[in-house]
Amino acid sequence: MFSQERPFTDWKLTGFGDAPAFLFETIGSTHKLMKSMTASGEIEPGTLFVADSQSDGHGRHERTWDSPAGKNLYFNILIPLDGIPSNHFAQITQIAALTFAETFNNIQEDATIVSRDCAKSKCANSSKITVKWPNDILYGKSKFCGILAEIVYTRGMTSENAPRPVLSMGVGINVNSDPADYAHLNREVTTLKAIFGHSINREKLLQMLIGNLERAIGQFKAFGIRPWVDAWKRMDQFIGARGTIIVNNHCTDQNRDGNSAGAIKKTGRIINMNDDGSLLFECDDGTIESVISADLEI
Repeated sequence: MFSQERPFTDWKLTGFGDAPAFLFETIGSTHKLMKSMTASGEIEPGTLFVADSQSDGHGRHERTWDSPAGKNLYFNILIPLDGIPSNHFAQITQIAALTFAETFNNIQEDATIVSRDCAKSKCANSSKITVKWPNDILYGKSKFCGILAEIVYTRGMTSENAPRPVLSMGVGINVNSDPADYAHLNREVTTLKAIFGHSINREKLLQMLIGNLERAIGQFKAFGIRPWVDAWKRMDQFIGARGTIIVNNHCTDQNRDGNSAGAIKKTGRIINMNDDGSLLFECDDGTIESVISADLEI
């Protein structure tokens, strides 16, 4: 995992079920291109898009995701939804976040072994990588991985030629960049290189993430989200903490610190996570809510 990587154009990758992977040295947004090509029936479920750089990378609510060349991972995977009830689609991003976090924590343990001077290396830090509900991946309180998912209807994939839903999941991971590269964002951001104390082979990391995610989706179909919720509770560092839930959030990088249009903000305390992956939240006025979809600020 810490070996020198090959040139980006030589990477060998596949999507789910050996579906094709497409490499883009530069692109506007893998997420936008995948949505467009899926809707027109040009690509099959399982397809993987990977970019070495993006000029229009973004997260939820069109918030900017900085995408410098040659340092990080920016990819989209088109996830088949066959066999998954529609009311469970939203849980897939949580499954992905928890699967990725577990992968990163395993690599962090390897980094500790690889380091020759763990007492001085950042890998000696006892902090754990965790998931902030619903799907942000953090080290301490510093974000380094974001996930954006959207249901898209693809046509021409069945004998009846009827559109069917698939999930276009976009992922951005700060891998070999430096935290100082994100100082202009005015929020806590880190990178895997800073966490592990070593540069990461991005090709090998992506191969591992895609393989682990495909297996996790298969397990999710068989067992539901409950096993991941149990794992989440064990890794979580936010249960019991105060926070703010933001519903109907339309905030962007430009208005995130103000009262964004259409946003409903409620402050209170995080009680727990429910068995379905929703957040159990006690508002300051004493009401207790099960929050299915919102942003959470700690």
